[in-house]
Amino acid sequence: MSAFIDEYAGKDLKDAGFDKDLSLLPVANIHLYDGIETIVSPTNSESYLYILACIGLLTLLIACINFMNLSTAQAARRAKEVGLRKTFGARKGMLVKQFLSESIFLSFCALFIGIGLVYLFLPAFNTLTGKTLSLLSLGSLNFVGAVFLLVLATGIIAGSYPAFYLALFKPFQAISNKGSQISSLINLRRVTVIFQFIIAVGLITSTLVIQKQMQFLEDKSMGFQIDQQIVIPLQSTQSWNNYTSLRNELKKTSVVNEASGTQFYPGIENPSSISLYRPDQTVNEIQSVQTNSVAPEFLEQMDFELLAGRLFSPSFPADTANRIVVNEATLKACAIPLTSAVGQQLHFAWQGQTINYEIVGVIKDFHFEDLHQTIKPYAFLLNKDTRYSYMMVHLETNDMGNALQVLRDAWEKTNPAEPFQYSFLKTDFQQNYNADQQTAKIVSFFTLIAITIGCLGLFSLVAFAAERRTKEIGIRKVLGASVASITYMLSKELVTLVLISILIAIPVAWWMMNEWLQGFAYRTQLEWWLFGVASIASLLIALFTISFHAIKAGLSNPITTLRSE
Repeated sequence: MSAFIDEYAGKDLKDAGFDKDLSLLPVANIHLYDGIETIVSPTNSESYLYILACIGLLTLLIACINFMNLSTAQAARRAKEVGLRKTFGARKGMLVKQFLSESIFLSFCALFIGIGLVYLFLPAFNTLTGKTLSLLSLGSLNFVGAVFLLVLATGIIAGSYPAFYLALFKPFQAISNKGSQISSLINLRRVTVIFQFIIAVGLITSTLVIQKQMQFLEDKSMGFQIDQQIVIPLQSTQSWNNYTSLRNELKKTSVVNEASGTQFYPGIENPSSISLYRPDQTVNEIQSVQTNSVAPEFLEQMDFELLAGRLFSPSFPADTANRIVVNEATLKACAIPLTSAVGQQLHFAWQGQTINYEIVGVIKDFHFEDLHQTIKPYAFLLNKDTRYSYMMVHLETNDMGNALQVLRDAWEKTNPAEPFQYSFLKTDFQQNYNADQQTAKIVSFFTLIAITIGCLGLFSLVAFAAERRTKEIGIRKVLGASVASITYMLSKELVTLVLISILIAIPVAWWMMNEWLQGFAYRTQLEWWLFGVASIASLLIALFTISFHAIKAGLSNPITTLRSE
């Protein structure tokens, strides 16, 4: 392939001061190859799959942590069981196997419930992601094996610490509940509560930042008229030949403001470019400039902001003689002041010839590509014939149903042998953000799930703490403690842990979301209130979760709680 380039383009490329290379891409890799946005179909970013996988695993980890917390919270009860079994000759290995078996059994029970939930929610998931997954499509041997290993690993991870910890209890300490082991369990619970709320706060923050960025993408001005623009593909010789007739038919109607032809339109890939340099520069100082051949009316129809000179117009048919309209980025790349840009000559060297282009107008920078990309040098040329790839139609009316019928009638009148196709420019442009929008929705759902699982863990811990301190609560109430003081006693430690997790999560979330935003050339700002809202939301969720059992314990009857077993 290198020899092919050298033989057919090597000299010209060398004269132009740059080089090109050809490469091969396996067909199996196309789907997740985001180095080129469109090959034979839109590609997907592999990084998004890793993001979703990480969120899923973090959610599963929160569930495992809750299981460990609840298992260790009940260590006092199981400790007596362990002590008695050890007294009667049970070995440590037997106890570890017992506790791990219980955990793995629960994981497989959860698998069957999970399969039922997948069956129920798969249609909604397909709608969310735009995919067509089914349970049958997930039935491959590799997938089943991966699920089996995941369930097994979940059971082992969730049950390993409680199993080994309880199995290490000494019989006397286990039966009497004395020693440092029980206090160590409390420290473990503190660490795991902090960890899972770090994840929850991070997910809430990520959701807020992603939603803010999506809103930024939707609201940011593109630098041209994007609303009420219809794109009609012209894909055959017949449609090219009938371009003028179609335009005339559309201009007769009351629903069309303007119609014009273009080779490319904003939001789609534009591979066309030329290498320009000033006459006082050498060929080695070339600047690559994307180009687009358009009809005389196109620039005015798109409402580009003119900074100097003029736009193309039917009044200047001689503009087809290599006259160009450029954006600000082109002037900056070629080091041309705006005040002297109009009339400036630019050279393009190719195949031993030097082609001269004259700047007749300068327009304000605009986003011909999506906001993942920076604004590049761009130049418009006036097309010499009517071989356009697309016709852009700017509508006068908001009645889209009637307008589209008018467009269809005009098309069928001029191109009766071809089907009428169309799309909305704004919709086409927004499709560049489909992956980001899907990620935003999925992160939001996963955040809700993670918070729910985390709250279930807190709910159970408070319930268990209230149960263990039943007599203490009864005595305190007899001695005059209020409901508020009892609630505060049961809640203060967990609330403190949540506050610690917030302090840890905020800088981590800031770093992660700042890295994510680097994927956009134009992005929103990470403002302090985003992290404040996430922190307050996490704290309120924790307080709401904890308060139920805490208030219930505070309202309990001391006579009932102090009754002898």
